[in-house]
Amino acid sequence: MLKLLIPVLGAQGAAQAARHGAFMFAERCVSEVEIVEVLDDAAASRAVAFHSLSALRRREKQAARDALAQTRAVLEDAGVPYTWKRVYGPAERTIAQCAAQSHADIVILDASHLGFFHRWAVLARLWHFSSTPVTMLH
Repeated sequence: MLKLLIPVLGAQGAAQAARHGAFMFAERCVSEVEIVEVLDDAAASRAVAFHSLSALRRREKQAARDALAQTRAVLEDAGVPYTWKRVYGPAERTIAQCAAQSHADIVILDASHLGFFHRWAVLARLWHFSSTPVTMLH
């Protein structure tokens, strides 16, 4: 049985990846699901010059909380047991590190909200940093 890692990037969430994970769980292909909420480090962005760091982090956490709630609701409705954690850092490198640390067998990334070129850039960086197979849903 596989251990599935679902990263939640930004305010769009990962509902498509959660639906795919729920399907795989129903088909008895997946035994564990881990949701990783990946937040950019607000201190590293240019917005810190114009806004306070605490306000930026608060706004980012609220948007991510809404996205995470949607993703968790899909898994809970399907009866899929899962764990989740919040991490800070550059998305692709952080996802690769989480996959390695948790010994995930596959990463399912919801890219339905990304544009064509951004989607391929993210996938290329993930393939570069991660030895774990990555499936991108769009």
